[in-house]
Amino acid sequence: MLTVVGILVVAVFAGLFGSMLGVGGGVIMVPMLTLAFGAPIKTAIAASIVCVIATSSVAQTVFVRRGMTNVRLGMSLEMATSIGAVTGGITAVLVDPRLLQIAFAAVTIYVAWQMRRRGGDVAPEQTGLLAAAYQDPADGRLVTYGVKRMKLGFVLCLGAGNISGLLGIGGGAFKVPIMNLLMSVPLKATVATSNLMIGVTAATGAAIFYGRGYLDPYYAVPATLGILVGASFGPHLAMRLRSSTLALVFEIVLAVFAVLMALKAVGVGV
Repeated sequence: MLTVVGILVVAVFAGLFGSMLGVGGGVIMVPMLTLAFGAPIKTAIAASIVCVIATSSVAQTVFVRRGMTNVRLGMSLEMATSIGAVTGGITAVLVDPRLLQIAFAAVTIYVAWQMRRRGGDVAPEQTGLLAAAYQDPADGRLVTYGVKRMKLGFVLCLGAGNISGLLGIGGGAFKVPIMNLLMSVPLKATVATSNLMIGVTAATGAAIFYGRGYLDPYYAVPATLGILVGASFGPHLAMRLRSSTLALVFEIVLAVFAVLMALKAVGVGV
C-alpha cells in the first residue's frame, strides 16, 4: 500500500513538471519507478508511456483553450516522431535493460544541458511559415510568430520519436529544444505544442509494450492517477511563471536522476 501511495505522490510531481515544461513527466517517472519502487526498467517505461498520454490529454484542455498550441506545426512534426516511436519501441523490448539505463542517463544529462543553454526565450519572428499568435497570460501581450528551419525540425523529430519509444519519455525533452532553439517558436507555444505531440507519440509506442506484456497495472494505475492530478495544474503555472526559474529547478532534478540511473546501470547500490 505504501508503494502505491508513493507512486501516486511522485506522479503528481511528475505530472506538474511534465505538463509545465512540455516533456510529459517520463524523465521523472522512469527513474523513480526503477530506483525508488523497484520496477524493472521495461515495466517502468511502459507505465511512463501511459503517463505521457495522460499528461498530454489533460494539458491540452488548458493550452488549446488559451490558443497557445500550434496544431498545424504539431501535426506536421508528429508524422516524423510517430515513425520514430515505432522503431524505438521495437528496439526497447529487445535490448539489455542496462543499456536502457545508460541511455536514459545520457539523455537526461543532454536535456539538462539544453535547458541550461536555452535560458530565457527566443525573440518571435515573422517568417510567414505556420504563423500563429497567442495572448501571454503573464503580461497580457499578444505574441505573434512564424516557424523557421521546418525541414531540419522534421528530421530531428524523427530522432526524438525514436528516443521516446526507446526510453518512454514522450520525446518532449527533445522536441522542446528543437522547436524553441532551432525553429524559433516562443517557449510557451513550444511547451503547449510539445504537450500535444507527446501524447500522439506515446500512443504509437504504447501498443508495442502492451503487446509484450510489460504494462503492469500495479505501477501504471497509481502513476496515471497521480499524473492526471499534477498535469491539471502544470499548464496554469507554465503560463504565469518565468521559464528561467522553472528550467533551473528541473535541470537540478534531471542531473540528480541521471547520476542515480547511471550508478544503477553499473551495479552501484542507490
